[in-house]
Amino acid sequence: MPPYEHQTKKRRLDADDGKAADDGFKSGTRFRPTIAREWTVSVAVPTSVITDCVTREQRTTYAGRIARALAVFSVDEVVVYDDTLVDQRPARVDHEAYTGDVDPAHFLEHILAYLETPPFMRKTLFPLHPNLRSQGLLPSLDMPHHPHKDEWLPYREGMTLGKRPQDGKGTIVDIGMSNPVTISETIEPRTRLTLKMVDDGTPEPVHPTAPRTEVGYFWGYTVRKATSLSDVFTQSPYEDGYDLSIGTSERGLPLSRAFPEHKEFNFNHMIIVFGGPRGLEFAAMNDGELGELGIVGPRTKELFDHWVNVLPNQGSRGIRTDEAMLIALTGLRRLWDTS
Repeated sequence: MPPYEHQTKKRRLDADDGKAADDGFKSGTRFRPTIAREWTVSVAVPTSVITDCVTREQRTTYAGRIARALAVFSVDEVVVYDDTLVDQRPARVDHEAYTGDVDPAHFLEHILAYLETPPFMRKTLFPLHPNLRSQGLLPSLDMPHHPHKDEWLPYREGMTLGKRPQDGKGTIVDIGMSNPVTISETIEPRTRLTLKMVDDGTPEPVHPTAPRTEVGYFWGYTVRKATSLSDVFTQSPYEDGYDLSIGTSERGLPLSRAFPEHKEFNFNHMIIVFGGPRGLEFAAMNDGELGELGIVGPRTKELFDHWVNVLPNQGSRGIRTDEAMLIALTGLRRLWDTS
């Protein structure tokens, strides 16, 4: 009996008896799909959020808080954009060879990608690197594609292994369970795959978005790096770009006015863009393309469909970007919540 078939039966028994929720002990949340969806939610954060961090430990924990917000609110894409002047940026460096002063964009991209990856494959896919020296301070994201041995899901993330099946056909894949599985395709070792766990059959490699588009599972986030604020939009991975864009600023409208509860907002791909300690206006000021278009200062809001203040009348002079993310995603979640 294949290992995933055993897990299927165990999962179904757990779902049917209903005892786990009533035994008086706290148990882990069972992930259930919502509805199959093509629409996505993206978030953009600037590199300046960690430039004021004095130590590597501070940078690491800040990146961890951003990742937790992405996971908790089921964000599909995060864009790390550089909001500093070109001549103030560190030289672009190789992902694995870089050992010099910290490149904020590279650091954030590296940490966020590391945390999104299922823990059992991180050691192989992320070699030793200065960015990861304080990885012990990073939180657990515990997303649906991070496997639990006692939980069955119809999809799994896996990593191909170098050893071959006994009959020499196909590829052995580690899926974070006690035993690996074999797929019929021949794929290079150390390749990350998304598998559909077919009942009484061989697991099938599928597109990484299939758990979301076929069934409705949140299946982690992708990480993209942009060299400027304008590149957040011009380099969108979606054919028609983002059809609902939201910029955050203390000079924007309160969420209740920008998105009144009586009004519905439909979208295919939403993006919420956050500024750093000096705001989105600072990012626009340091963007040469926007400067040529005259989109600076108060005109920065013209980049967005909505210009919002996530927490009017705040009790502190400044709200950190990681705090603003939690507040904004809480207030905006009703726009995409399907529960």
